[in-house]
Amino acid sequence: MDFLVLDAAAICKLITTPEVIDAVEEVFAAYGRGEVRMPPKIYLELPGGDLRAMPALVPGLAGIKWVNSHPGNPALGLPAVMAMILVNEPETGRPLALLDGTWITRERTAAAAAIATRHLARPQAAIVSAIGCGGQTEPMLRAIGHVMKIERLLLADLDTARAEQLARRLSDWRCEIVDAEQAAHRADVLCTVTPSRRPLVSREWIRPGTHINAMGADAPGKQELDPALLASARLFVDDWSQASHSGELNVPLANGQLSREHVAGSLCHVVAGTLPGRQNDEQITIFDSTGLAIQDLAVARRVWLRAREQGVGLSILFASGDADA
Repeated sequence: MDFLVLDAAAICKLITTPEVIDAVEEVFAAYGRGEVRMPPKIYLELPGGDLRAMPALVPGLAGIKWVNSHPGNPALGLPAVMAMILVNEPETGRPLALLDGTWITRERTAAAAAIATRHLARPQAAIVSAIGCGGQTEPMLRAIGHVMKIERLLLADLDTARAEQLARRLSDWRCEIVDAEQAAHRADVLCTVTPSRRPLVSREWIRPGTHINAMGADAPGKQELDPALLASARLFVDDWSQASHSGELNVPLANGQLSREHVAGSLCHVVAGTLPGRQNDEQITIFDSTGLAIQDLAVARRVWLRAREQGVGLSILFASGDADA
């Protein structure tokens, strides 16, 4: 049987950022309607980071992503996050394709922030800030630029040179290099994209009406936001089981500073239309993103179908072995 292998160079030519956003928004709505299956991530702790297994079933495709998180990798000339996605035919389990998941991971994470911004930010939002200017920040800001008109970007990073490099790449917008407090206080939409294990953003810095995409906490012990900020906001997660274990909520939940009652619900239910999002212009809203396997599979499905249509990728004969095994 044929098995398709797709590398990042092929994948990025097969799907656009707006199409990634559409795919993720559609699967979020499907999640909100109960049409997907997704066991929690499985973590394998390693000396320099961890590996994660992320299985899911979405309409038309099953599969799993195998992804690492090694914060020290950039110093070695390697990405901090690298991934592969294996997809299968749900009816038979037949392996269909192996995709480079690193580009997909970056783009679907960016899409989640854009979707949260679309559904939770104030309509008049114009200033977007990012605290943390690593590899995820540029695609995230570009994705947000597809769902709102950005009048100014504020960039903050402990490494000022890295923020300046990002500003040069984002020269289509008016960019300022600021400190974290300014980035937080002046933002209409604030994105935190760091590997921090202590709160970086104080409650006192945030103005009424701000929307926050908390993107950095994706493992136990990580946190970027003051627990008092979480408690005062209308708070949404992507998935409760993941967020409570490894999202922005995990530390304050473990410490008793926050409870499940503080969480309004899942962004997926907002997208599906079964849960109200922002309720007024003064409300602070927060999206706690941990990253869902359904996002990866939704994007992978679109890429795989288009690759088949266009004859793109390496097609190999998959040896299934003994049919009775």
